[in-house]
Amino acid sequence: MKRNKYQRPAFLDNPEQGGARLTTSAMIASIAGPDQRTIAAPFGHALVELAKDRPEIVGLSADLSKYTDLHIFAKAYPERFFQMGMAEQLLMLAAAGMAREGFTPFATTYAVFASRRAYDFICMAIAEENLNVKIVCALPGLTTGYGPSHQATEDIAIFRGMPNMTIVDPCDACEIEQAVPAITDHKGPVYMRLLRGNVPTVLDEYNYKFELGKARMLRDGADVLVISSGLMTMRALELADQMRADKVDVAVLHVPTIKPLDEATILKEAARTGRPVIVAENHTRIGGLGEAVAGALLRNGVFPRFRQIALPDEFLDAGALPTLHDRYGISTMAMAQTLKSWL
Repeated sequence: MKRNKYQRPAFLDNPEQGGARLTTSAMIASIAGPDQRTIAAPFGHALVELAKDRPEIVGLSADLSKYTDLHIFAKAYPERFFQMGMAEQLLMLAAAGMAREGFTPFATTYAVFASRRAYDFICMAIAEENLNVKIVCALPGLTTGYGPSHQATEDIAIFRGMPNMTIVDPCDACEIEQAVPAITDHKGPVYMRLLRGNVPTVLDEYNYKFELGKARMLRDGADVLVISSGLMTMRALELADQMRADKVDVAVLHVPTIKPLDEATILKEAARTGRPVIVAENHTRIGGLGEAVAGALLRNGVFPRFRQIALPDEFLDAGALPTLHDRYGISTMAMAQTLKSWL
């Protein structure tokens, strides 16, 4: 039920019966669970390491370097770091100008500000000219509790319609570290969703290697196919473990590149008879990975039972992330309940 102004704010709710009441600090907490292995600031450290041998790499921030982990790059290479202030339009135009001069700019801000505030500047100055600008943005989807002003629940939908724009949604710290050199080598603009701070690491258990434009089957299963990206791949793997108790064999296909989409792998796996296809994404159900997959299936005559686990088409509440993830159906527990109801 949608909260009205007379109800308790979500950040005062208790997501687990019997647990301690959450505080406002949970609005900006890491998505890592209490027992998960993490790596601190994988994007910032990966960029510093890569820049040692790539003098053309520069970093730009819209007064948010600390909150996009670019402050690590700024400390290592102060002469290659540019603080543009609270002006995302200027940030993108400056990055475009640097790219024209042969640099590889990494422009960082929050996903809401890049997708909503600077869209036309990115489209006309960067994408239309196919410039080599890497736009790396924190707080994608529902990864902050600070309400609609900071929750970029529609960022993929916005950028999917932009010609020349490559879109990457990494799962964990391992993938972020691998994606940084890969998107640097790609010629053209890239939008990458960023998990920042203490980022969980899970893909190292699967001998994973990121390839731009490629999906990867992390675990096979005969009963259900979950296609996921970003942090939802972590949740899908947890879901697969939980569903073993109910004797449900869940396959997880990780799709880190939303555009261009690896349709060949998706079609191959979705065509296996008897398995419903569920797309899990940290994004509104409108215009994201789910609709991209559905379109690919329909265009190619593949018709499995199809469902989405996604955020609703509405402005979301403010509150503690664990509470919000339960409320909007993207926590592991909520996903398990939804899957059981469908099966």
